[in-house]
Amino acid sequence: MGLLGAHVSTSGGIYNAIENGEKLKCKSIQIFTKNQMRWKARKLEDKDIELFKLDWEKSGIDMILSHDSYLINLGSPDKNKSMKSIKSFKDEIYRCKLLGLNGLIFHPGAHMGKGEGYCISKIAENLNIIIEEMENPNIKLLIETTAGQGTNIGYRFEHLRDIIDSVKCKSSIGICIDTCHIFAAGYDIRTEKGYKKVLDEFDTIVGTDKIEAFHINDCKSEYLSRVDRHENIGAGNIGIKLFEVLCNDSDFANIPMILETPGGEKYYKKNLEILKGLIK
Repeated sequence: MGLLGAHVSTSGGIYNAIENGEKLKCKSIQIFTKNQMRWKARKLEDKDIELFKLDWEKSGIDMILSHDSYLINLGSPDKNKSMKSIKSFKDEIYRCKLLGLNGLIFHPGAHMGKGEGYCISKIAENLNIIIEEMENPNIKLLIETTAGQGTNIGYRFEHLRDIIDSVKCKSSIGICIDTCHIFAAGYDIRTEKGYKKVLDEFDTIVGTDKIEAFHINDCKSEYLSRVDRHENIGAGNIGIKLFEVLCNDSDFANIPMILETPGGEKYYKKNLEILKGLIK
């Protein structure tokens, strides 16, 4: 059993995320440390940081991850947008460090018509700049697998391998597997046999030791559709078997498994109950 949890709201104050996670009996949570749809971010006040850390220490939550802004594109061919993304990503890391978080999850990037090879090289180049300028941030930067919608890269395990191969400080980089995304991208995880085959493939190409988080989502879109549409557990095209196998995989017993299912916290409780009910 992994560290089951969910992406929770920070509305009303960053520290409220802890209470929201506790209400759901989460062992891990994911948050946004700023508005994910804006470039500018309100400064984290010392009193809010202190409350956050104090509440976390008193809670039953073992790990907290952040997800970066959806506006950031480290693979952008546009010089200004690339520089803006670097600056914003560095701020995301800084905010994670202030809060003492365990990692920062990010979508690798989109090539915007420039080509996948260019995008992969650009992402690695920008990550090297960021890590160097942050003087080794001492926080795990977790590349999230994607469905491959639009011009997003990260929908093939080879993309992840190629980015990591070109990053100098490899110890700073990990992977977040999104079950919905890899299924939509063409990795058939609907059965125990399929799950093991996909994991073996990932291990050969990237290495399962690089997996440091899961996003646990069923998939509303079809297999190999490359369309990113999350669904509640057991209600989508992946089905329940994958989640039973994953939740009982001892290799990932200490890995955050975070829900990003539709309906947010209103439905998280039911989804978490389903997942806990699968544990043998």
